[in-house]
Amino acid sequence: MTRTRARMGLRSTIALLAAGMVALAGCSAGSSTAPSTSAPATSEAAPTGTTTSQSESATTEGSADSTAPASESASAGSSAPAPSNASLTVGFVAAPASLDFTQDDGAAIPQALLYNVYEGLVKMDGSGKIVPLLAESWKVSDDQKTYTFTLRKGVKFSNGADFTADDAVFSIDRVKKGWKPAVKAKMDVVSKAEAVDPTTLKVTLSTPSQSWLYSMTTRVGAMFSKTGVDALATKAIGTGPYTVASYNPNVELVLQRNPDYWGTPSSMQTVTLKYFKDATAMNNAEIGGSINVISSVQTPDTLDQFSDTSKFQVIEGTTTGEVLLSFNNAKAPLTDKNVRQAISYGLDRKAILDTVWAGKGTLIGSHAVPTDPWYTDLSNKYPYDPAKAKELLGGKTYTLRLRVPNLPYATAAAPVVASQLKQIGITVQVDTLDFPADWLQQVFTDGNYDMSIINHVEPNDLATIWGDPKYYTHYDNPEVQKLLKDGDAADRDTMIADYKKVTEILADDAAGVWLWAFPNLIVADANVKGIEKNQITESFDLTTISVG
Repeated sequence: MTRTRARMGLRSTIALLAAGMVALAGCSAGSSTAPSTSAPATSEAAPTGTTTSQSESATTEGSADSTAPASESASAGSSAPAPSNASLTVGFVAAPASLDFTQDDGAAIPQALLYNVYEGLVKMDGSGKIVPLLAESWKVSDDQKTYTFTLRKGVKFSNGADFTADDAVFSIDRVKKGWKPAVKAKMDVVSKAEAVDPTTLKVTLSTPSQSWLYSMTTRVGAMFSKTGVDALATKAIGTGPYTVASYNPNVELVLQRNPDYWGTPSSMQTVTLKYFKDATAMNNAEIGGSINVISSVQTPDTLDQFSDTSKFQVIEGTTTGEVLLSFNNAKAPLTDKNVRQAISYGLDRKAILDTVWAGKGTLIGSHAVPTDPWYTDLSNKYPYDPAKAKELLGGKTYTLRLRVPNLPYATAAAPVVASQLKQIGITVQVDTLDFPADWLQQVFTDGNYDMSIINHVEPNDLATIWGDPKYYTHYDNPEVQKLLKDGDAADRDTMIADYKKVTEILADDAAGVWLWAFPNLIVADANVKGIEKNQITESFDLTTISVG
């Protein structure tokens, strides 16, 4: 899942569904989007931040501990290009299971709809800062438990209903009571949301949380109309710059400019999101002109065909995706740490990256990418050592089932993993499952697997995937759970230290094999402007893009 996130449990996380990354819905798993708490995510980039406000001006703390006054940050639409009659077609690998990310996991849904059709009180901008969206500003109490948001006036949903604080309360409460994906757990820390008046919302947390405001930039922060949630699977009603014009499952999703948008109108009149099961077909569509953007390149070894800069541009950046050889930690023999470590020593991850993704990406050794503030380079924790692997296995041999989604990075990596593990006495049976439906059901939900390969693209998904033993990885470590919980409730420095310790424990425990950090590789027509270089949110944000 290039951008996908697998619905991992709890999280998209994994955000499995997006073009090339699997984000487990919460977790990010998927094609290029990452799963979230739900699925692996293609569902979480910049570090979580705490936003406070002085006087009437909110300040946001975003990636790398940087802070910026909200008044200086771009609010929705402020940096958007001028509207035109232009149209745009963008190619993706992982298609959304429906239009309803409140009931269905996978990163492909928020990838298409978040920020474009649905908006939250706040959003994450391209530099990793939390900036105002439907909230003009916000204040945080001294005890860090009460957030008071001042909402914009004159905002309407696409069904004509006014957006007020009552809708915000409804949306927050509905996450806790009506959502199905595990990513809903991000709202558990909220003890009460109340409308002080139509433009003032007060949210009280049960305990301070470093991650809550950050979570409000993801799908769980999306605002819904109280009168517009009866048919979300096929009819999306939001406040964003686009509305859904048509939806042909697994084929295309057509967005059109919202004529009643409260902010700067979208640049394009129409944007078509077209879904491809075959990466070569998507490349050919770009070369032939039937699409204008490849949202996430699935065949990095073919980039040379886009070398004509008069026609194409190749954009290379980073994502929050960790391509994980995931283990079912509750199923023998993977309950044995020696077996997990043997697998880690038995894989030449550099050779895998070079073979599968043309060397594009960064080797990592735990569940963090270099842009995370708690990142430590653990890529050499398990150097390739087949002899050490055999020693740990003690002469035993095993047969394991590797069940992967039919996403390019996963299907390419699976036979290489199988070939290398055969050399240490582990026979790997590879099953390829349709994504998202079959993979999410059989692997993510039912746990019917030994190993899988999924790109967890959801930003800040450490707690989602490894803090909940019910998640599809079934990793149950009380020390890790305590560190994650205590860190979230502490000050930022303590949080970073605790999270760093978690990544070290995960590596020591060989809870999985982190194959590489997923790069953001995009190809676009030469005249397409404003595409974000780095994929650090769940959204493929169209609000900055123009043509011409």
